Amino acid sequence: MKTLFVNIITPVYTSTWYSDLVLAIPRIVGCYFLMVNFGGSKFPTPAWFVEDVSKFGGIFALFPAFFAWAAVLAETFGGALLVLGLGTRLAGFMVACTMLVAIFFQKWGGEVWGMLPAMGFLWISLYAIVMGSGRIGLDHFIAQKLKK
Repeated sequence: MKTLFVNIITPVYTSTWYSDLVLAIPRIVGCYFLMVNFGGSKFPTPAWFVEDVSKFGGIFALFPAFFAWAAVLAETFGGALLVLGLGTRLAGFMVACTMLVAIFFQKWGGEVWGMLPAMGFLWISLYAIVMGSGRIGLDHFIAQKLKK
């Protein structure tokens, strides 16, 4: 179990620390805005957001409050975890799922301009899933400690 945990949190490293820093900037800045402006503005989950989620249809219409809360938690706490580089791959997965729902169920059919924030957060989260936090994140320090 420990080996699986270490494998999940161990980031992919680039050849130099400063390239890790450059790659961490979009994760840190983008996810800060995700956390504060998108998740934080809907926390606690307002009634209008639950109603918006219910309009997606299907399973979302059956459990709109659950899915609205899941989205708000993924944006707020997933964004915070990505800023810290803690549980980067899991947080990236939560944010990616949320952004895919936002793109295909909320923004699809409208102008691409309206989809850009969700698409940007999706790309950041996909990068985080693949690469992890790099050297600039708590996952790096936890993985180093657990490998000893």
